[in-house]
Amino acid sequence: MNAIDLNVTAGNRQLFGTLHLPEKQDPPLVVGSHGLEGSRESAKQQVLARLLPENGIAFFRFDHRGCGQSQGDFVTDTSLDKRRQDLVAAVTTVMNTKKTRSDLGLFGSSMGGATCIHAWQAIEAAGFPPKGAVLCASPVISSTIKKIPTQANDGRPALPLSFFAENLLFDLTPSAPALHHVLIFHGDADEVVPVSNARLLHQTAGDPKELVIHSSGSHRMDLPAHQKDFEKRALAWFKQMFYPAP
Repeated sequence: MNAIDLNVTAGNRQLFGTLHLPEKQDPPLVVGSHGLEGSRESAKQQVLARLLPENGIAFFRFDHRGCGQSQGDFVTDTSLDKRRQDLVAAVTTVMNTKKTRSDLGLFGSSMGGATCIHAWQAIEAAGFPPKGAVLCASPVISSTIKKIPTQANDGRPALPLSFFAENLLFDLTPSAPALHHVLIFHGDADEVVPVSNARLLHQTAGDPKELVIHSSGSHRMDLPAHQKDFEKRALAWFKQMFYPAP
């Protein structure tokens, strides 16, 4: 495997990313989008950065603006529309390197999943129609979210509720029918995003699709058995998507 640092320009921000390439020439590509306050170093992103290239699939993970090593300020640069711009720019940048073929898959966890849903048609319009996606604990209707992170932390000040109302209030139900070949994970004990979001996404997305509900599963997919199930199913989904059995 080969890892290449690759910067993405989105708006007037430079986003930092890493492209993981397999030994295989001209591989298909999966691009990942992390959660609201995550980064490209999140656990699932690192798992896919190892697992996919080992199986002939390139993976690009990057920090959205205002997160990780990317430019920007979380408070002023975070919105679902800006995350969509970031993801479209990331896909376009990697495709323009010509280090992969045009076959594209998406991965998103939590807000990253919402970003994939929101960006799907914009990525199609950019000339890179996704062949499918794997999405974890993704909010479809933001008003259902049960834990809103308003408290200050090491990376940002406290956030007023108006921040979420102005930047992260959405209903992605109208966008969901554009998705297809989508594998959906969710825990039925998710303490942040209710599992009803996964059922709604599965109901409204196009075929083929599959819904995996992890019993007693948390938002972060903490249980080792659930993590192993994610690895097994996500890899099989992407492999079948890119290399369908005859």
